[in-house]
Amino acid sequence: MRFDVVTIFPAMFGPVFEHGVVGRGIDRGIIELHTHDLREHTHDRHRQVDDVPFGGGPGMVIKPEPVFEAVESIRPHNAGPVVLLEPWGERLDQRLATELAAEPGLIIVCGRYEGIDDRVRTALATREISIGDYVLSGGEIPAMVLIDAVARLVPGVVGDPASLAHDSFSDEPAGWPQFTRPAEYRGLAVPDVLLSGDHARIERWRRRQAVERSSMHTKELKES
Repeated sequence: MRFDVVTIFPAMFGPVFEHGVVGRGIDRGIIELHTHDLREHTHDRHRQVDDVPFGGGPGMVIKPEPVFEAVESIRPHNAGPVVLLEPWGERLDQRLATELAAEPGLIIVCGRYEGIDDRVRTALATREISIGDYVLSGGEIPAMVLIDAVARLVPGVVGDPASLAHDSFSDEPAGWPQFTRPAEYRGLAVPDVLLSGDHARIERWRRRQAVERSSMHTKELKES
């Protein structure tokens, strides 16, 4: 699967995806990650990607021309959706990540400042996605979250495919508590059931714990 990211900070992505399962997927050629400096698609000596908003107001707005030209230069190599990371977009969850992992690729446009000229949204973008209801400095970190969530679902990226079936949120209910050695640490003991060797009993315990966690999570969401 191919990811193309349009950003004014392309250097942010390399260090993040040099490591972990996505980094291994890149090393094995299962994942391609390409970053594109938006300033490379400007035509003035100052390489200006933003301008003041029509109608007045604070801050600056990313101009449409460099975004259109950047995406058009990528399109011959990537037939996937053009994604804008916007607060009003579809909420990123495991269902959406799974859906996007079936695409041939994603072209992700990272906003900055007060946003992107809306003609990019109406005439160029095909998906708008949000990672949550809070404010970040720009679209780069949300793009990294989206890439990580989607890329690990691409076949071959995660070493043991069976582990994906037990991911939290892949299938309700959510995940269960996990423990490893030592069996006791500072007076804190691993539940006896996990040491019993009775796999059917362990599975029942895990499912029960997962249901309880899911119920707690749902209650917290309703109360928030």
